[in-house]
Amino acid sequence: MEINLLLRGLTIGLAIAAPVGPIGILCIRQSLAFGWLHGFVAGLGAATADAMYGCVAAFGLTFVTNFLIEQQFWLRLVGGAFLCYLGVKTFISMPSETAASTRGNTLTRVYTSTWMLTLTNPATILAFAAIFSGLGLASIKQNYLSAILLVIGVFCGSALWWLLLSTTVTLAKTKLNLNWVNRLSGIVIVAFGIIALLNL
Repeated sequence: MEINLLLRGLTIGLAIAAPVGPIGILCIRQSLAFGWLHGFVAGLGAATADAMYGCVAAFGLTFVTNFLIEQQFWLRLVGGAFLCYLGVKTFISMPSETAASTRGNTLTRVYTSTWMLTLTNPATILAFAAIFSGLGLASIKQNYLSAILLVIGVFCGSALWWLLLSTTVTLAKTKLNLNWVNRLSGIVIVAFGIIALLNL
């Protein structure tokens, strides 16, 4: 039973993380600019947020869900504006300057920024709720151990995806022009931000 729940959580985590979105673009860009560790840490920020939303869904914390839904205007506003800022910053950054700024608390900033961006997307909690209902997992809300195992699985599944993505992108780095990667990444990230703002 425990292994089954972990595997289900792993599958959910992979399913939530895998679609390419602004976090995926940020992870790819971090991997290309700084190496797989930065890309993976960026993904871990998103995986942590996924686990938090998974926790809300698994434990049936309806008051948290309702609060997030009620505040989705402000969450989308903050998230969209931050994406536009990151997109512009990425577009104008130069690879040589980027490589020189990898010291200090960069990893902490990378982790925190992707964690916050993922949390500002209230649609994620709705996706978790839909997946949990679709897989017949609503009953685990009364079993704390089962819920914890499922959330651990969600985190591991999401983290696994980011590890695979950052590693793959880093291995392909030599075949890519980082100037063009920055430009394209910046445009795509700004586009996601504009879409978020238009959906307010």
